[in-house]
Amino acid sequence: MNPTSQLRRRIRWLTGFFIFGLLISGVTAIPLATEVRLLARAVGADHGTVGWAHWLVQIRDALAATQGQYQFLFYSTDWLAFGHFMIALVFVGAWRDPVRNRWLFDFGLIACVLVIPYAFIFGGLRGIPVWWRLIDCSFGVFGIIPLWLCRRWTRELETLARDKS
Repeated sequence: MNPTSQLRRRIRWLTGFFIFGLLISGVTAIPLATEVRLLARAVGADHGTVGWAHWLVQIRDALAATQGQYQFLFYSTDWLAFGHFMIALVFVGAWRDPVRNRWLFDFGLIACVLVIPYAFIFGGLRGIPVWWRLIDCSFGVFGIIPLWLCRRWTRELETLARDKS
């Protein structure tokens, strides 16, 4: 396999992985109350009185109360999911033609970096524990890796194309 094909294959694989992650993040935003209830049951959170188990029970109970009385508020997580789906759809452009759509990798890298201050600022305003905000930040930190590699490999593709002409 020639270097150009190899680079394109790597970029496609990692971009596809990133798209898949966005889709999964979106899908999991829709049945939020059910997911948290099942997670709390699976880890036996009702028996924990401190730390993450207590937090998980608080989230479960708040979601259940909200679902029972204010179901319409879950429309916001439906839109959160939609946003993830649309961002994933945009990255199909980078998957199809990474050189032409290299800017998408830059956009994704900026978004990943901005997750960190966003989580700390708004998480702090909403009373979210620091350890939970670190989990939220991890999406940005781990998202940076495939996007940075794709950006780097796309530049290599451009160099190879320039050298051929």
